[in-house]
Amino acid sequence: MGTGTGIGRVRGLGSARHGAHHWLAQRYTAVGNLLLVLWLLFSLIALPGLDYQSVHNWIAHPLVAVPLMLMIVSIFWHLRLGMQVMLEDYVHDKGLAFLSMLLLNFYAFGGAAAGVFAIAKIAFTGIVK
Repeated sequence: MGTGTGIGRVRGLGSARHGAHHWLAQRYTAVGNLLLVLWLLFSLIALPGLDYQSVHNWIAHPLVAVPLMLMIVSIFWHLRLGMQVMLEDYVHDKGLAFLSMLLLNFYAFGGAAAGVFAIAKIAFTGIVK
């Protein structure tokens, strides 16, 4: 592989050297999502019942609440990474691209925060008798 043309090197055209990080982050979150969702499914299947009190008591345990929070964060991070790639590829107007990325970030971080807050609220209220 060459280093490009002389004029391309002068203009700074070529790889920004940041694509690999984004690609790897997407793959890491995908693997994390797969493992955490499988854990969730098998854990729900193992519960004696799926009524409110059983699920509430299950979520109240720290060994359940922490992986649930990690799953929420990982899912929203993966969503943000994928949608960012789509927006960068298909939204060409600079102003609309900026607004789209801003809304995407608010949605992703807000959704993750709301999910983590909901799990924390259940976990901190304790086990219902």
